Formats: sequence, structure tokens, C-alpha cells
Amino acid sequence: MRRLGLIGGMSWESSIEYERLINQAVRRRRGGVASADLLIRSFDFSEVENLQSSGRWEEAGRLLAEAGRQLESIGAEALVLCTNTMHQVADQVIDAIHIPLLHIVQATGEKLLATSCRKPLLLGTAYTMEKPFYREALQADFPIDVITPRRDEREIVHRIIYDELVRGIMSESSRSEMLRIIDRAVTEEEADGVIAGCTEIELLISADHLSAPYFPTTAIHAEYAANWSLGE
Repeated sequence: MRRLGLIGGMSWESSIEYERLINQAVRRRRGGVASADLLIRSFDFSEVENLQSSGRWEEAGRLLAEAGRQLESIGAEALVLCTNTMHQVADQVIDAIHIPLLHIVQATGEKLLATSCRKPLLLGTAYTMEKPFYREALQADFPIDVITPRRDEREIVHRIIYDELVRGIMSESSRSEMLRIIDRAVTEEEADGVIAGCTEIELLISADHLSAPYFPTTAIHAEYAANWSLGE
């Protein structure tokens, strides 16, 4: 089994899901009491969120790049960023290390390609929905036309993530708001799938809530990482 370095804490609600899902995948394949070989660097999210909100992405990239170097130095054989939003600085991390970064967009794109979904709705933080790093990366490498919610809807999704989900708050009213946004995109814009482009969204919305195909990126990314670790 190859050792994975996880960069998390953005938020820790997200990181725990990564650890759980990777370990479950390893146990399913290996059986018994097998678990993943992991090295974990978990950040204080308040520091990272401050860099995000103040637009200091270069500084955030240096912070995560240093974490990547540290994990590599103690034996990580590949890195996983346990977050969608911070893939904004993935190139800075890649440039700082000599091991693979298992990119969430690659994992998600391969899963989309394996289905008939070609016009998915991307939900995530405002950074993920509005900045080009995620949407354009998907569209560059895969035959996919990614759409995002309207501006007012993006503001709602972002608020739910930062005011509630990263704080461990799950409310029925917010779930209803998310589902209303999804239903409008499916009905009015012919979205044929939903990308949960933020780990915390997966804590609120599951495939059981939707009629459209659902692509929970944390689960997809964690499975991708487990497969790599096991050499599959």
C-alpha cells in the first residue's frame, strides 16, 4: 500500500469525511482490519478562510505548498487536497513537490465521463463556482458543459456553506433552498447532473434527495485516492 499525505482542515468537517471514506474503501478491498496508510496535516480553517476572503491566494498557496513539502519529507508518496476550493492553488503545491497531487478535477471528470452527464450544475463556494480554476479545468479535459447557479443563488449556496455547514449546522430550510436551486437549473437550464463541488454540501444533500445524477466530489476523490494507494 502506498502512503497518502492529506492536506485538510478546510474545514475539518470535510477532512473527517475524507479519512472515513478512504479508510472504508481500503477495508472493502483488503478486508479484515485493513486501513489506509495516511499522513495528515490539518489547518486551522480560520486562518485559511481569512486568506480566501481577503483575496490572498498567493499566500494561501505558499502555505499549502509548504505543507506538501513537509508531508513529502516524512514519507508521503502522493498528496490529496481535502477540499475543492483550495484547488485554486493546486499548481503552487504541484510546483513545490516531487510526488503526484491526486487532483479532484481529474477524479470528478473521469466519473462524469463514465456517465451520460454532459451539462452538470456545479455547486460549491463562490470561489469554486465563479473562478475559472475548476470549471475551465473540467471543460478543458472533458467533453462537459459546466453550468453554475444564478448570482443570487450562488450567494445563497456560499452563505449556507460558510455560515452553517463548515460549523456543523445542518438545517432543513437550507436543504430546501439548495434543492430549489437544483430544481430550477434542471427545469430551466436542462442541467442533467449535479456536482457537489464542496465537501460540506455532501453532508446536507445526498443522491436520495435528487432525481438528477449526483456527483459527490469528496466521495469520488476519496475513492480515487484509495485506488491509487492500492495500486488500482
